[in-house]
Amino acid sequence: MMGPRSVSPGRARALRTSSTPAELRLWYFIRKRQLESVRFRRQVPLGRYVVDFACLEERLVIELDGSQHGDQMAYDEARTAWLNEHGWRVLRFWNNEVADNIEGVLETIRAALRSVAGFPLPPLPRRRGRNEIGEGVH
Repeated sequence: MMGPRSVSPGRARALRTSSTPAELRLWYFIRKRQLESVRFRRQVPLGRYVVDFACLEERLVIELDGSQHGDQMAYDEARTAWLNEHGWRVLRFWNNEVADNIEGVLETIRAALRSVAGFPLPPLPRRRGRNEIGEGVH
């Protein structure tokens, strides 16, 4: 189930053009299957949320939080709970972690990817001709 409303693909596209420095830094290291040979996507609509990064085949979401997230912890917890209920694992990092300890961040992501290696994950739920990330089903 996708929730009360879904995010438009245009919103996700707009977010990709206004990435934060931390998002751009992490993207540099995880794009083009550079990390564990898996594909990450940026600003991915999942239900009514747009997540910073998602690896669809491993059902892994990466969220980067800036200082504003200290004031919206309840929202972030509800968002993470929704994603978990829909089969997504969520990793959260502070922007300063990406800036000051990129190797530690990448190792945490590697460990999360290895933790499910060899274990089949359930397929993405389908809903009325569209999958959970808002793409048409062919």
